[in-house]
Amino acid sequence: MRNIRLTLEYEGSNYSGWQVQKKGLTIQRIIEDAVVRITGEKSRVTGAGRTDAGVHALQQVAAFKTLSHLSIDVLKQALNANLPEDIRVIDANEMPLNFHPRYSAKGKVYFYLISQERYCPVFLRRYSWQIPYALNFNAMREAATYLIGEHDFKSFQGSGCSSKTTVRKAITIELSEHSSLEFMTVRLDVPLIKIRVEGDSFLRHMIRNIVGTLVEVGRGKLTPLRVKEIIGLRDRRLSGPTAPAQGLFLEKIIY
Repeated sequence: MRNIRLTLEYEGSNYSGWQVQKKGLTIQRIIEDAVVRITGEKSRVTGAGRTDAGVHALQQVAAFKTLSHLSIDVLKQALNANLPEDIRVIDANEMPLNFHPRYSAKGKVYFYLISQERYCPVFLRRYSWQIPYALNFNAMREAATYLIGEHDFKSFQGSGCSSKTTVRKAITIELSEHSSLEFMTVRLDVPLIKIRVEGDSFLRHMIRNIVGTLVEVGRGKLTPLRVKEIIGLRDRRLSGPTAPAQGLFLEKIIY
């Protein structure tokens, strides 16, 4: 038996998230179907992060077990030949049998993009949340400082979350402003806010709920100190709305 680790990138726009569901096309199902065609084995492909519908990944990590004797290079090439153009294996390695993409991970890094152009550029519409009005960036950055560290994030937990505990550790939350974006060798002059979050693990919709709350601070609907209070009150109704999925990217998994 071999344990094959895959590093994947994908555009999530056309999928109902990572995890296999009864209805809807998912990334996990697409990859498992490709593995069956290549190895003849029905293998479970486990991912490090269960990204939601519409969320993208630059370096998702997944693994599956196989009895196949195909080399790593052949497996990688065969998988890419059997995957759609919006899912790609960028690296593959053979790992010890006890390696698990999620349980072996020490942390995860996500980032979120907010476009502040009145009319969002066509090529950013699938990769950012368009907010065509001014946000108080300094207030948002101050509010983010209260979220760093180990907290009970129940106020930022999405509905349907089955986690046994809502305590999580946000290692860093970094906000940065950008006046342009390089896209296919062309500079797009569009104001952007990037919110980068590193943590040990995250609750369902936790990052999108944090982003939605920070935007409420930027709009003046919440104060930074109110965000600190909301953490302690453990009530999802008090935090901001869930930010749209298309602006969220899984940047990398830390091992």
